Amino acid sequence: MTLPETTQLAGRRRARANGWAGNALRFLVIIVTTYLGLLAVTFFIGRVIPIDPVLAILGDRAPTHVVERTRELLGFNKPLYQQFYIYVRDALTGNFGTSVLTTNPVMADIRRVFPATLELATLGTIIGSLIGVPLGVLAAVKRGSIADQIVRVIGLVGYSVPIFWLALLSLLLFYARLKWVAFPGRIDIVYEYSFTPVTGLYLIDSAWQGQWDVFRDVFRHIILPAGLLGYFSLAYISRMTRSFMLNELAQEYIVAARAKGLSESRIIWVHALRNAAVPLVTVIALSYAGLLEGSVLTETVFAWPGLGLYITNSLQNADMNAVLGGTIVIGSVFIAINILSDLLYRTLDPRTRAR
Repeated sequence: MTLPETTQLAGRRRARANGWAGNALRFLVIIVTTYLGLLAVTFFIGRVIPIDPVLAILGDRAPTHVVERTRELLGFNKPLYQQFYIYVRDALTGNFGTSVLTTNPVMADIRRVFPATLELATLGTIIGSLIGVPLGVLAAVKRGSIADQIVRVIGLVGYSVPIFWLALLSLLLFYARLKWVAFPGRIDIVYEYSFTPVTGLYLIDSAWQGQWDVFRDVFRHIILPAGLLGYFSLAYISRMTRSFMLNELAQEYIVAARAKGLSESRIIWVHALRNAAVPLVTVIALSYAGLLEGSVLTETVFAWPGLGLYITNSLQNADMNAVLGGTIVIGSVFIAINILSDLLYRTLDPRTRAR
């Protein structure tokens, strides 16, 4: 290799390294800005809501000097910018204060209840993806047919029907009438004190420990709320899959594949779906994040002891530390899933890495 060629190669490597460093820096700036925005929104919501956090802790009948002393200890007598600095500092270290309702540190409560929400949303996303993607592909392949219309109606109902109404109706049908599922809650009281979870994900823990009777009981409790969340996830995923597949089926490489004599099933499930899977990853990730943050009503109806029910109970009892702490955790999870989906998108689609 000649000297000019070596110099040119080194220049290309430096340019590529500088491009990666610039992208990483921009990515980091976006993450920090988004998280600071989340903290700012939750901070000012906590200050705007007409609930005095000191009175929520001490009660309305607390002496004035005790109220003022507590306000001073908590830093509520300081200027707003200093309060915001303290709030950000504590949030970055995982300190969201103490819950008025449980008298535990908010972060300890969140660690206890979040696995239930994670398990519910994960199973709902799996159900929505396994059914929604094939339905979307079917609707795209059979565009304009009765099958296409049925899939679109299923998606429309999923978008339109209030989730709490459908949850109550499903409880009435599958629990009260048919007895196919267990009563609301996460586990039967018979197993509640004999079963020791490790990860907090009851299905995985019971299967890992070989307690199949507990596994069956947990499954009977989770299948209805997870199926309900899966249906709403299915509505979104099937609609987007149909849109992506219609776009791919109109491309020239599909015409070329048919001209080569490839089977229709190979064209659809291997070539078209493989290319549609790139943006579909982002759709599924956003659907998963939506279930994590939007399962409040579902958890309330099914008495599911997750983060949504925890936030609801805390809000009803004016426990703002717990409400804001739970909101920050959900927002952080949403940000993390968005970042992960963006990285997966760049990994699966080489064209985005060249930008």
